[in-house]
Amino acid sequence: MSSWRPTAGLVRACLLAFGGATGGLVLGQEVLLVLGAPFVLLAVMGVLHRPVRQPAVRTVIDHGRLHEGQGTTVRVEVDDLAGVEHVARVASPPAHVGTRPRYGAVGSLVADGLPVLEVSPRRWGRRELGVERVALTSHWAGWRWGPADMPEHGVLVLPQATPYDSRAEVPQPDGLVGSHRSRRLGSGTDFEGIRHFTAGDRLKRITWPVSLRTGELHVVTTRAEQDAGVWLVVDALRDIGESGGIDGAASTLDLTVRAASALAEHHVRTGDRVGLLVLSSDPVRIGLGSGPRHLQRLQGTLARVRADARSEPPERLDLGAGAGSVVHVLSPMLFTPLVTATAGLLRGGTAVVVIDTLGGHGSAPDPDPLALTSLAGRMQRIERDDRLRRLAELGCPVVAWRGPGTLDTVLRQLARRGRVPKVRA
Repeated sequence: MSSWRPTAGLVRACLLAFGGATGGLVLGQEVLLVLGAPFVLLAVMGVLHRPVRQPAVRTVIDHGRLHEGQGTTVRVEVDDLAGVEHVARVASPPAHVGTRPRYGAVGSLVADGLPVLEVSPRRWGRRELGVERVALTSHWAGWRWGPADMPEHGVLVLPQATPYDSRAEVPQPDGLVGSHRSRRLGSGTDFEGIRHFTAGDRLKRITWPVSLRTGELHVVTTRAEQDAGVWLVVDALRDIGESGGIDGAASTLDLTVRAASALAEHHVRTGDRVGLLVLSSDPVRIGLGSGPRHLQRLQGTLARVRADARSEPPERLDLGAGAGSVVHVLSPMLFTPLVTATAGLLRGGTAVVVIDTLGGHGSAPDPDPLALTSLAGRMQRIERDDRLRRLAELGCPVVAWRGPGTLDTVLRQLARRGRVPKVRA
């Protein structure tokens, strides 16, 4: 436990004051008394302003849950500031966390307010803000408390939801109420067309302008609006590339997590039911749900994703997805078992979209084409291209993540495909 101790300045002032007074009296040199007089004043004032009570110091953080790029403040609290004139703080620079001041060192007079440290996490995940040390100094800089180590604070950083919006409909909505057009005619507000009146039609559906003009009764037909079940399969088996945070280059896991967060926020905002499956050493499965609380649960799960090189993808994906669900597989598609599991979902009649999150990794020219690493990388890219080609032959669209509008064309094609009559042998 820290306590008040004399500073080097107070010790030096006492020694010089004692030496000047002793030398002036013993040697009879008045000049030594004159030179030592200021140090006598400093020593006396420093000793008289010694703090009596031991303060309790702690640091608190304003927010424990942030998004990438957001900032918060770490404050220091002292229960007893009697006799304290200056407060200094020094924090070790953590990885993927920006601080202001830049190097994490800040100090101020108590009269000007206690010093604050501003932090801003630059990458999603659980971020520790580093070890911090706090020191207190009394009046006349005679006594110092600390520096004492403060408990380390942690922040849960949610992935930044890339601005994403899509006006395309989910291929086969099967819910009750939502924003997607149903495949069946029903009592909705989405205009479908005008047809002749038949037995069983509601009278309020009659369109009188058309009926009076043609001389026959006509009714307006509409489609009901339904919600859909959307599954997000996140490949967290490997992390290829080096992450530079929100301000730098993105690794494959960065692209995957941020894309999943953007899709989850978009579908929850439109009223769909969203589920999540994280493929890692410790798989996590969250069932279908909707609402802001469910979105926070999804984003919190994505923020805790960790890549493990020892984990292997499953041979079969068991989502329990219904016939009206759509599955988004976010993956670089570098592992054959994951491709096999995706093909199994396709054969089961599920609408599957593969979102390629490899990005620009692996496309840069090799400095030494004959090196073993370069040859291995080219072989892996050839195998990956072959896997994607086979998925395309099965009718699975593969699209690279580009942010807004990435899935518009693909979902429209799947919706048209879902309306085509199917012939079963």
